[in-house]
Amino acid sequence: MYKVIFATLLAVGLLAAPLPPHSSAALAQQSSASEKTAKTKKEPSAGQLATRERQKKCAAEWKETKAAGTAEKDATWPKFWSDCNKRLKAAAK
Repeated sequence: MYKVIFATLLAVGLLAAPLPPHSSAALAQQSSASEKTAKTKKEPSAGQLATRERQKKCAAEWKETKAAGTAEKDATWPKFWSDCNKRLKAAAK
C-alpha cells in the first residue's frame, strides 16, 4: 500500500525522489563550484606578501627569544609582533 501512495505522489509531483549522493548531476555541480572558486581566487598583493615575510621573520625571532629565556616577563606574541612589525617596516623604508 505504501508503494502505491509513494508512486502516486511521485507521479503527481508532490514528492521528489532524492538523488543518490554520487549521481552525475551532483558531481557536475561540485566540479563547477570548485572551478568557479578556483577562477576567482586572487594572487596576494605585494603588501600582503611583504606582511607574510615580516610575520615569518618575527615568528622566528619570537621562538628564539622564548627559547633563550630573554623575553620580558609579561611578553605576549601580539605585543611582540606589533613591535617587531613596526621595526621591520621602518628598516625596509
